Amino acid sequence: MSASNFMNLQFAARSENESFARVAVAAFVSQLDPTMQELTDLKTVVSEAVTNSIIHGYENNPEGVITISANIEGDIVMISVQDDGLGIEDLDLAKEPLYTSKPELERSGMGFTIMENFMDEVEITTEPGAGTKVRMVKRIESKKALYN
Repeated sequence: MSASNFMNLQFAARSENESFARVAVAAFVSQLDPTMQELTDLKTVVSEAVTNSIIHGYENNPEGVITISANIEGDIVMISVQDDGLGIEDLDLAKEPLYTSKPELERSGMGFTIMENFMDEVEITTEPGAGTKVRMVKRIESKKALYN
């Protein structure tokens, strides 16, 4: 499959929309016939990024808006999750495994680590007071390619 395809999705920064975001991205990527593990990995990173936007970017303010964009170029999937929330004061600290700015919420502090381990590329751009964008890239080892 060499043609490109894309989707854009906006929704309220509400925790009940996290599963919607996971399913929407999974449905879009399913055209590449990913393995179950690839699909699970993609759903997990979308969940982590969306949850970060809800909990940290908007501090559970359902008035916030999250935007997800996904592009497919051949067997490469590019996903971005963006908010216009608080941004991240210290990105290096936020990326440290087990660091959380919300220990009272029993957050694990592994979101960025999970994203970096499950994806081929992760790029985070943030500005305090202006929001955060997480761009992730993964090559899909299509089941079709395995059998051809």
